[in-house]
Amino acid sequence: MPSSVIGASVKRVEDPRLIRGRGRFVGNLDRPDALWMKVVRSDLPHGVITEIDTTEAIDSPGVVAVYTAADLGLRALPAGSPGADAGFGQPVPAADRVRFTGEAVAVVVAESDRQAADAAEKVWVEIDPLPAVVSPVDALSPDAPLLFPEMGTNVALDTTGQAGDDPLSDAQVVIRARFYNQRVAGVPLENSNCLAVPDGDRLDVWTGSQNAFVHRNAIARCLGIDRDLVRVRVPDMGGGFGVKIAPMPEQILCAAAAHRLSRPVRWQETREENLLSLPHGRGHYQTVELGARRDGTLTGLSVHVVAEAGAYVYFGAFLPEFSIMVANGAYHIPKVRFTYQSVVANTCPINAYRGAGRPEATSFLERCMDLLSEELGLDPIEVRRRNFIQPHQFPYRTPTDQLYDSGDYEKALDRAVDMADYESLRRDQAERAARGDRWRLGVGISTYVEITAPQGRTEWGSVTVNADDTVEIATGLSSHGQGHETALTQIVSDVLSVPMERITYIQGDTGRVATGGGTMGSRSLQLGGSAMLEAGRRVAEEGRRIFARLREAAIEDVVVAEGGRVAVAGSPDTAMSWGELAQAAGDGLSAELSLDQAEATFPFGAHIAVVEVDTETGDIRYLRHVAVDDCGKILNRRMVDGQIHGGIAQAAGQALLEQVLYDAEANPLTSNLTTYLVPTASNLPPVEIDHTVTPTTQNALGVKGIGEAGTIGATAAVQNAVIDALRPLGVDHLDMPLTPVRIWEALRDASP
Repeated sequence: MPSSVIGASVKRVEDPRLIRGRGRFVGNLDRPDALWMKVVRSDLPHGVITEIDTTEAIDSPGVVAVYTAADLGLRALPAGSPGADAGFGQPVPAADRVRFTGEAVAVVVAESDRQAADAAEKVWVEIDPLPAVVSPVDALSPDAPLLFPEMGTNVALDTTGQAGDDPLSDAQVVIRARFYNQRVAGVPLENSNCLAVPDGDRLDVWTGSQNAFVHRNAIARCLGIDRDLVRVRVPDMGGGFGVKIAPMPEQILCAAAAHRLSRPVRWQETREENLLSLPHGRGHYQTVELGARRDGTLTGLSVHVVAEAGAYVYFGAFLPEFSIMVANGAYHIPKVRFTYQSVVANTCPINAYRGAGRPEATSFLERCMDLLSEELGLDPIEVRRRNFIQPHQFPYRTPTDQLYDSGDYEKALDRAVDMADYESLRRDQAERAARGDRWRLGVGISTYVEITAPQGRTEWGSVTVNADDTVEIATGLSSHGQGHETALTQIVSDVLSVPMERITYIQGDTGRVATGGGTMGSRSLQLGGSAMLEAGRRVAEEGRRIFARLREAAIEDVVVAEGGRVAVAGSPDTAMSWGELAQAAGDGLSAELSLDQAEATFPFGAHIAVVEVDTETGDIRYLRHVAVDDCGKILNRRMVDGQIHGGIAQAAGQALLEQVLYDAEANPLTSNLTTYLVPTASNLPPVEIDHTVTPTTQNALGVKGIGEAGTIGATAAVQNAVIDALRPLGVDHLDMPLTPVRIWEALRDASP
């Protein structure tokens, strides 16, 4: 692999147009003839729909149509978790029953957005309320209200029957704890949307999506039409974070309205709608037992998770499986038992959110490691070092049957310790405690392993050389801020020695891309990048063969030269451009393929967070964050570091600020950004980043995923830091978010 591919910090080619306001988003696609759709939503969390009166709305100015479930007759969105019964799927819109506040029950289509909104307020929905349940733990109760009476249970997935042997039988010390990894909202900068344009029997849909093919297939299925009649295109998109993987009912409804009316229809979600009904993330109730010997050596781990599925079963109900994949983290734990139940309740459905099951696992494990170090009187660094899987043990088969590909966990931790000047921090902490300072110092450690490309390890890519000496590349990925245009262009530029500005990038278009797995699970570079590398190499080889035939040269003497030319080695005067070779090829010069990767990859790292906590008010100052991550070979350090920065910001948001809340009757309490708080630049400290490099053998690039690493490593580090500051004052655990009032109450209760 040429060195210019790996490690060159090329500036992102996407950024100039985005910075200058020239991005092309769904909301600024010019379609003046489009109608506007507004959604009528349930204002009750649970109940039976007895009547929907649309009379007044139909007669409102500008209104073209009002649709209910009975009018549209759409198929339901299927349950989105493997193994879940189809009965937990979601009607589009709600038909006989509503199951969470904010659920779509009807839509109004009008000539303008304002007219649609005004008319939507005139739709009268009569709902007979039913008892509601909020917590999945409560929903397990025999007398809990059933969301799907025909199913006879609120449990969508249950592995408790697979418990197995006791993993704690050899333990001399057992740490027992219960944690709540709270429900959070994705809050992408760009809310969800859709523009559907009919063309005879065909339907062209523009929407924000992390996988255009998933949206295409769902739209076609729900509308009952052939998927080849639906083209989905994803322009620039302002964030996804996992919550835009699955199609929303509103996107289905927008497409259905356009199809029925034979007119373009657009829909734009508001921020309140976004917080009410865009799928949430996390929501795991964790019961954990960690066994060890007196010297700190781990002997076993037992975990049971009750996971929030929300009102309908999306892929979020399956995410405890991803927690299982990394349950033992960076440590050699001989025996692991992990069971879970995913349970429906009268709340917004849960889907993937950045990290998707891995931050939840890292958080419970790293909290337990700190509790173990306290129990044994050992430094938290030392407890971790005593249990790391060692470099010579790779590839390492875990107790949960995952094949860790490569790693040197102690090297990453040692680097983080040096960068943080750990010993100096501990001295400062002890001095403050001795003086009885109001502001106490906390140092949080987190070492993590994550799985990337955990599923769907196939990706498509193509490279086409045009006669005008330009190159067109296409991928099944779907970038929404990650920098795919830069990364994949960088790869092809190197293989063909073509300047990056001569390469056109295509993604997120089911009409121009053959197939694709989309962007999720930190799969993009290792799968999409490797597919692009191989397609580029095939084009290069074909070009060399054509050149050798035309120049009557031995193919082994033909090389790809600088400036996007092919020549005989040492004879630049023989060179031909790629455009000339494309013309000579007759049928064109291109290659496309679907690349399969046999196994997942396992990035890792160590994070250290430093905070101060005001013991009188509970306020927190987030002072420093040190991150040492290993994602295998680094294609572009600038983009890798950007992913780490973003991940840490979202981790800090969960650790310190964010939580979706409902009252006891399942009414939402956090439906705007004054009640649901997200971090800003003022909440974040300087981030000090470094990397170790442990290549994987699973792909030709030697790369692992990096998009979710910051969130996985940093969440536990920040939580551990705050609790580390509070521990001498009698507080040994607090669930996230660690808000000032929660800290103040804990300190008050801990006081003698």
